[in-house]
Amino acid sequence: MREPGKDLHPHLTTEAPPAVERMGLTWLITAAIATIVLWQIPSGDYILYPFSILATWFHEMGHGLMALLLGGKFHQLQIFSNGSGVASYSISRALWPIGPAVIAAAGPMGPPLAGAGLILASRSFSITSLSLKILGGVLLLSTLLWVRSWFGLLAVPILGIIILGFALKAPQWMQEFAIQFLGVQACVSTYHQINYLFSYNAGPLGLSDTGQMQKYLLLPYWFWGGLMAIASLVILAQSLRIAYRSE
Repeated sequence: MREPGKDLHPHLTTEAPPAVERMGLTWLITAAIATIVLWQIPSGDYILYPFSILATWFHEMGHGLMALLLGGKFHQLQIFSNGSGVASYSISRALWPIGPAVIAAAGPMGPPLAGAGLILASRSFSITSLSLKILGGVLLLSTLLWVRSWFGLLAVPILGIIILGFALKAPQWMQEFAIQFLGVQACVSTYHQINYLFSYNAGPLGLSDTGQMQKYLLLPYWFWGGLMAIASLVILAQSLRIAYRSE
């Protein structure tokens, strides 16, 4: 019999069923592979539509936040219904050529680093819950500060509210799996548009991220694309290894 006042919120302390705990890592790896594969087929963006939009948000926020970290300005973020997006920012020319190259790399590489942080947060439930609240809050805050496309103004806060709902209402094991899943999605978002990663041009927008890196760091765009693709998988694998390592 429980003492009065104990387990007032049992949904927050319920541990994962043993079967779920055993299958967690398998499902996460399967989800990562399936996500990467589906994004490479024509209808993949629509099968994974919410995660495609989230991948775009991760990518463009990487550009904008890095610009802020380098003392520049993050003007606006646009996300469109076809899953594409663009971040508008500016930095001091005193930071050239390294500054623009770092900001270009932050689009593909910022999300895997953030994703690794989310996966590692799952080792502590208190940090898991806090991290979900922070992620949901940042989605909402970014809507107020930077999102300026009509579709983004609708989609981004919906994603934020859903994640906050998980943080406030879901059982502990579901929150831990959710933050790991979102971390995996952030890590593999580098592969959202793999052709773009290995392209020099980005159509009417000018140079791709890797094209920008070639421009400022001289080595060819395909070198940077390959390096970031490999680094994203290494970051994912290492973060999962640490998260599931026995105490």
